[in-house]
This record gives sequence, structure tokens and C-alpha cells, in this order.
Amino acid sequence: MTHDEIRATVLRVLAEIAPEADLAALRDDVDLREQIDLDSMDVLNFVVGIHGALGVEVPEADYPRFTTLAGGVEYLAARRAGGAPA
Repeated sequence: MTHDEIRATVLRVLAEIAPEADLAALRDDVDLREQIDLDSMDVLNFVVGIHGALGVEVPEADYPRFTTLAGGVEYLAARRAGGAPA
């Protein structure tokens, strides 16, 4: 799966959690919580959605990797490739 496909999947999961959000305006390098009004339950639902969509388990200790869209995509790409994220 390419980075673009992973990014599209992440955006699809975010759209399910925050349907009112303008996902086309998301910036890759800006804190997602600043761009989309996500609370702690939304974050948990996001992680569950990612697991369902990509089959990647995200331990709670790794949640900060999803601070930005780019960080989350890089993390997921590394996990799907079988490596440990840097």
C-alpha cells in the first residue's frame, strides 16, 4: 500500500469520526486536534477505525505519532511494512 493510499484511508476514517470537518483543507504538518475538533473518544474511535481499515494495531504509547497527518501516515507505512516506526 502506498503512502497516498494510506493517507486516503486515514482521511476516510477521519471522515467517519468527524463528518463535519473539511478534510480537503487539512495540512499534513499541523496538529490534527487543532484542525479538527477531536476529543479523547474521537481519538480512540480513530485508532479502532485504523485497525479495522488497515489491520494495524496502534498501542496507546504510539498515539502521539498521530499528532499530525504526516506523522500518522509515516507511522502506519512503517508498521504495514513490518518495521518499527522511527
